Amino acid sequence: MLGAHRAACNTMDSYHLVVGLEIHAELKTRTKMFCGCKNDPDETRPNINICPVCMGHPGTLPVINRQAVRHVLRVGAALGGTLADYTEFDRKNYFYPDIPKGYQISQYQYPLVTGGSLAGVAITRVHLEEDTASSQHDKGAYSLVDFNRAGVPLMELVTEPVIHTPAQAGAFARELQLLLRYLGASDANMEKGEMRVEANISVAPQEGARGTKVEVKNLNSFRAVERAIAYEAKRQRELLEKGEAVVQETRGWDENRQKTFSQRKKEASHDYRYFPDPDLPKLKLSELREFTPEAVRASLPELPWEARARLAKRGLSEEVAGVLVREPRLKAFFDAVTREERKPARVKLAANYLTSDVVGLIGEGVGSWEELAARTPEEFRSLIALLDEGVLSSRGAKEVLPHWLREGGDPRGIAARLGVVQESDPAALKEVVAEVLQAHPDVVADIKAGNEKAVAFLVGQGMRRTKGSANPALLTRLLREALGLGAQE
Repeated sequence: MLGAHRAACNTMDSYHLVVGLEIHAELKTRTKMFCGCKNDPDETRPNINICPVCMGHPGTLPVINRQAVRHVLRVGAALGGTLADYTEFDRKNYFYPDIPKGYQISQYQYPLVTGGSLAGVAITRVHLEEDTASSQHDKGAYSLVDFNRAGVPLMELVTEPVIHTPAQAGAFARELQLLLRYLGASDANMEKGEMRVEANISVAPQEGARGTKVEVKNLNSFRAVERAIAYEAKRQRELLEKGEAVVQETRGWDENRQKTFSQRKKEASHDYRYFPDPDLPKLKLSELREFTPEAVRASLPELPWEARARLAKRGLSEEVAGVLVREPRLKAFFDAVTREERKPARVKLAANYLTSDVVGLIGEGVGSWEELAARTPEEFRSLIALLDEGVLSSRGAKEVLPHWLREGGDPRGIAARLGVVQESDPAALKEVVAEVLQAHPDVVADIKAGNEKAVAFLVGQGMRRTKGSANPALLTRLLREALGLGAQE
């Protein structure tokens, strides 16, 4: 039985998973892609931001959104891709209730960006198109269409089929979301549908062979991306194990049942009858100064992987640097606090307290990102100095932080008001040491007999006498000196 199980595992391991991703992201622009309607992803009233152009009325003419083109070119430059000199828009013809014109304006032969890579994954192309309307279905009774989203600028990124694990696909999608946010191109909130992932998945008996490609749509979270790929790989392997064929098709992802389901036969590119849109001009981007590759690259901010490398050079761990990079508002505050700091210990203290305590307080609702933005870097820098100088203990800092985050102000004053300033005066603490030694002669005798671990008990007694205000490191040193012990190793 065990031998049969091993044989089955070996057979399953011999299959090769190949995944390519197609990712759509709604771009942050004031207006839609080809008209002057407001691009507002937060609008809840249906069919408010619409006009004859995005509703596909006869006789209307589209106009290209300049900011949308700029967003895609900056993404392409960040990916290290080739920015197009010549580009044009095409009509992708298909009939569906969410396409008011009966075709979608997209790009086919001449995309804005070709090539590039991200997180070790090669990119095929990045192009620009318009989004569709959104449909709402009432359990098969009827369907409603909201055209607010129709015509919103949509970036589509296509990877090469070089992804071989669900985790690699999830990591790529997360890194792309982060890049889009750094560039200000898109908020890319998957729960709002601002970033949508489709996975082209195939399984072949051995590496290098080609399997039958199945597209899985409706992946609206990173977890769904990873689980759908894992499920589909298993489904296809099991079909091949039984000698059955994998059907090329489009499948959806059922989040509740955690499985894919068949939707329709997969279309080929010729089914869409692409042809250049006659109503839109061809673009020669080198003739537009702001769209030259040099100008686009010069406009890029520090990119996520560049930020990680810089923070690593400042001595931060991969985990702490990752938290800062994933939350640009936090990284910006950290940079402001530590820009002139030359003490590595204070840089690490600032990073640790921001990524653990401050993030934790915001997560608990004790503070907010808006409140953090209202605080000054100088105040937080003062808090870190109090910690480094021993004026505040870690426990004291944790008591000060919620008050500072909500109200602001000088951390030293907050600490004094809360009574958590550490006593670091050697003269005052020597009196405490004398009282503790006199009160516990049996422990003193035990220590002198060789049990140095008992020093911790005396430190605890000293902390109790000072109501936690004593500097524990100084108190420990003074106790050891009084007992005739050497410095603690």
